[in-house]
Amino acid sequence: MLGEYRITGRRASEIAADVERAVAEGELAPGATLPPLRDLAGELGVNPNTVAAAYRLLRERGVIETAGRRGSRVRPRPVTTPRDQARLPVPPGARDVSAGNPDPALLPPLGPALAAAATGPAVLYGHPVAEPGLLADYRAEFRADGVPEGELAVCSGALDTIARVLAARLRPGDTVAVEDPGWGSLLDLLPALGLRPAPVPVDDQGPLPGPVAAALDHGARALIVTSRAQNPTGAALTPARAAELRAVLADRPATVLIEDDHGHGMVDQPFQSLAAGTVAHWALVRSAAKAFGPDLRVAVCTGDADTVARVLGRQRLDAGWVSHLLQRALLELRRRPPVPAPVYRARRDALLAALAAHGIRAHGASGLNVWVPVPDETATAAAMLHRGWVTAPGSRFRLASPPGIRITVSTLDPAEAPELAADLAAVLSAPAASSRLT
Repeated sequence: MLGEYRITGRRASEIAADVERAVAEGELAPGATLPPLRDLAGELGVNPNTVAAAYRLLRERGVIETAGRRGSRVRPRPVTTPRDQARLPVPPGARDVSAGNPDPALLPPLGPALAAAATGPAVLYGHPVAEPGLLADYRAEFRADGVPEGELAVCSGALDTIARVLAARLRPGDTVAVEDPGWGSLLDLLPALGLRPAPVPVDDQGPLPGPVAAALDHGARALIVTSRAQNPTGAALTPARAAELRAVLADRPATVLIEDDHGHGMVDQPFQSLAAGTVAHWALVRSAAKAFGPDLRVAVCTGDADTVARVLGRQRLDAGWVSHLLQRALLELRRRPPVPAPVYRARRDALLAALAAHGIRAHGASGLNVWVPVPDETATAAAMLHRGWVTAPGSRFRLASPPGIRITVSTLDPAEAPELAADLAAVLSAPAASSRLT
């Protein structure tokens, strides 16, 4: 069960801390089964309720999971080992198409915007937490995109905003319907908040309505949908799919809806709102990371008044506010919007066409990435590395969906696409790969 390791502690907090430390230091491996409550209570000389409380703390921290009659065990990927750590090394001369970053050449320079932002008045305690000009700019943009009228908040990026909304509306142990494959950082965030993911399959148009309805009917209290540039598949909501999902949500108005539109500013598909006339509690998040640079840690969200008030109330108690220098810089940058969407589309289309010429099915309706289903993602990624291409194994993005690899096209010259596609075709047609298809 635990090998030679022995859990210690007298209080629930001490027992939980001991297990968490052992997992972080590798003394307890992923998948290790913990002793039954009464067995561990007898060994430690404590009340079984104390062990139950310790296990509950560990579940809420994303360290362990309960597997029904099989008891409690260390999660296959504890929050101490985030998915982003599962990266292949980039050897000299290899081409890295795994990172998911925007093209630095398409990002606007931050210097002039930051210099302009620094000329503003000093911000002291008691100052409004958001720049009025930035809020007015986003409010007009949301209105033009058909987003319902709501309150606004400024947070430190998309993940920070999503975490705050989830913490405001859910409790540890609640279930959240998420896209599968989906954003690896989000899949790690949920267990870190003590929440349980309910995977929902995705096609090029977004989450499938039937599985979304099933997940909500089976107890999921929230749904997180990527509007455009879905990571890793590139899915983008179409008007038809958005209408189907709105119908699902309208029948389940108690659902907490979070729409992640991180692709805004670097995609050319129109935004499709799901919140209008559907649910009582919702939030739409737009991050500046992809269009203006990941280091510009600013996201603006809008949502129903109660949810946004809870987000702002908690923010005042921890971070306080997002730097007004960054907020003013973003406003300056938005006065000269970037135009990377046609470039990214050309790069995606070039790779998709090259793969299709070899009979390889792939996905990439929008954004920076192309998702390629493969029979064995680990073997495929290793073989591609041998040929000089660093791709991202799909395990970073999957819960229950079939294997695949993610290829970031943001810096891929269209002239490189035929070579990459030919190498992938050779890898997939090799005898070892072919045998795994049967």
